Amino acid sequence: MINLKKLLICLTIGLFGSLSSIQAQSVYLAYDKTSPQSTYAYSQLSQVLKQKGYQIQSAPGNYDFLISLATHPMRLKPESFSIIPEAKVISIYGGDQRGMIYGALAVVEALENGQTLGEIKASEASPNQEFRAIKFNLPWQTYRESSALDLHMETAKDPEFWKAFLDMMVKNRFNTISLWNMHPYTFMIKPKNFPEASPWTDQELAEWKKLYASIFQMAKERGLDTYLVHWSIFVSEEFSQAHGLAKDNVFPNYYVEGDTSEIVRRYLRESVTQVLEEYPDLDGIGISHGEGMAGMTPLERQLWMDDVLIAGMLEANRPVKLIHRVPFSSGLSSEGGTSRNVEVVTREAIERLENRFDGPIWAEMKFNWSHAHSTPKLVKVHGGDLGDTYFDPLPSNYKITWMARNEDFFALRWGVPSFIREHIARNGEASYVGGYFVGSECYIPAKDYFTSSNGSFNWKYAFERQWLFYKLWGRLLYDPKTPDKVFQAAFNQRYGDGGDNLLNAFSLASSTQLRLASQYDSKWDFTLYSEGFLALQGDTTKFISVNQLIAHPTMDKDYVSVADYVDKGLTKGSFGAGSTTPLSLAKNLEHDNLEALRLVEGIDVSNDASLLHEVADVKIWANLGLYFAEKLRGAVALQTFRKTSDANYQQEAIDHLEKALAYWDEVIQISRPLYKDMPLTHYNHNFFYPNEDNLFHWALLRKDVARDIEIARNSVGEHK
Repeated sequence: MINLKKLLICLTIGLFGSLSSIQAQSVYLAYDKTSPQSTYAYSQLSQVLKQKGYQIQSAPGNYDFLISLATHPMRLKPESFSIIPEAKVISIYGGDQRGMIYGALAVVEALENGQTLGEIKASEASPNQEFRAIKFNLPWQTYRESSALDLHMETAKDPEFWKAFLDMMVKNRFNTISLWNMHPYTFMIKPKNFPEASPWTDQELAEWKKLYASIFQMAKERGLDTYLVHWSIFVSEEFSQAHGLAKDNVFPNYYVEGDTSEIVRRYLRESVTQVLEEYPDLDGIGISHGEGMAGMTPLERQLWMDDVLIAGMLEANRPVKLIHRVPFSSGLSSEGGTSRNVEVVTREAIERLENRFDGPIWAEMKFNWSHAHSTPKLVKVHGGDLGDTYFDPLPSNYKITWMARNEDFFALRWGVPSFIREHIARNGEASYVGGYFVGSECYIPAKDYFTSSNGSFNWKYAFERQWLFYKLWGRLLYDPKTPDKVFQAAFNQRYGDGGDNLLNAFSLASSTQLRLASQYDSKWDFTLYSEGFLALQGDTTKFISVNQLIAHPTMDKDYVSVADYVDKGLTKGSFGAGSTTPLSLAKNLEHDNLEALRLVEGIDVSNDASLLHEVADVKIWANLGLYFAEKLRGAVALQTFRKTSDANYQQEAIDHLEKALAYWDEVIQISRPLYKDMPLTHYNHNFFYPNEDNLFHWALLRKDVARDIEIARNSVGEHK
């Protein structure tokens, strides 16, 4: 017998299936099939259209929508785009291929956020910053030898990783990927006149060449420029052994004398030329005047650059782009230092290259040394104060590009859109500024070596955990007026209503890091790791004790150190308008982080492991902020006790530091199930960061946190 109920169900399903197919709208995409960039834009659009139930037509005809992808350089500036919806036709124009991709991705974003093609609105956009780069340290022969960097080796050799990373970059409107390591040529070529310099078999070299070629090709398809950036007088170990030269100028050494022998010059000059000729999709080279050049004056270093690396670039029979890093050593050593003389020498050298390179030369400077995520005010560059030599008079053939280094947070998610907007407003609007680099020296965003819990996550790679960081920097460098609703929509796309408060919560809670890095002055990489409240003390990076917090100067000169605050308070001194005192900072930290905790309090994370981690990071940052607030209050009370011998202040200090420990314990409770003990990069084999196992977790520092209480108990007033 026929089961009537089943028959009715089948008929109903068939009817609705037919109605669904009838209602499915067809789309024809008109694009230049001969253009790799146009083809990439088509692939991104067609993929999301299919996901949203549209049918892609292979030929023009009776379509419901036509999407036209084209460039229109007469109407639009480079990298700009325009979206023009007219009834059934949506025209997407770019000022160039890159702008056309951005326009296509803007429509993709609208569709992902729930709009239909019929709801697409007319819009236009143009770039604010011309140069929007990511600094990516490669794990082979990377700047620092460390297990925290080596562990990315296999991930970074996988083309699928690069496909995902480059997709992220173009989606967020970065336009440049810079690949950094000590001596890249070893991995890319067998030098024609120095085959002895190659350590590889033919098969091994073929694999390396295939990897690099695929990275450059995928970048080109996405409209991204590519650069190799490296340090200076370094050679392969095989070359050194074969010729008995440059014995110290091999990985992993870097603070070494410069070997300026003629055979080394020729090897490097020819390697540069050969790489540019063998990799046509590679756009340019970046040069550094520092490591591997000790014993040379700044002028000698510049002349070596002109004779070797720059000459090698100019000998390549094609256009080449140049990143000319500003020298960061003013003396004979490799240590940081600035001087007007070095600035004059460098500017003159760059200006001699007028019309020799493709586009402006990008003169890279480190913003606030290795800790750009501190104050948006320019306090220093690598080595110290920056003069006006590079800006006055205005340059004609180069533009300044700020290096926004991040050595402050590797594990926790971060996102403060107001900080990035202010940074660009203060430092990116001058005509001599070309843009920014964003990236780290001591962290590679490849393998996820943080997550200890199991679950179904919406990330595979480390950079995908920090998606907000990259989206904020990339989109705001392209357009600082991009509203917060764009970033909030990205949370909602991932988590539905559960993401409603997360942008505001992250903005409040992860400002903790910016405030610590503004309060606690820093220089090179290991002088501060804000996420872990670690800083260089002597020759070791250790936990920032209450004593260090009291005595240490501030990065932002509008911030007031604890020692200065107490001294002026006792002498009835005053602070300038706009000053941030330790107690006002503590009040702001408490207010913002309590609000961040309130915003995430009601979020249900029970059925979403990814959302659980996002919310947990807000809570960790917030409790670190509350810890910092109580520590500041305790530091002020302790220093006041030491100056006055009033025991009431000593007890007040103990009380605040005990509250601080309670907040740190909350950090441990939240983070311990989610985060592994994480390897950190160390300076050398005798310099561990922060312990001999080179591992970090907040739980490993609890004894140091508790020791602050004992420091307060054991303190003695000056008048006893």
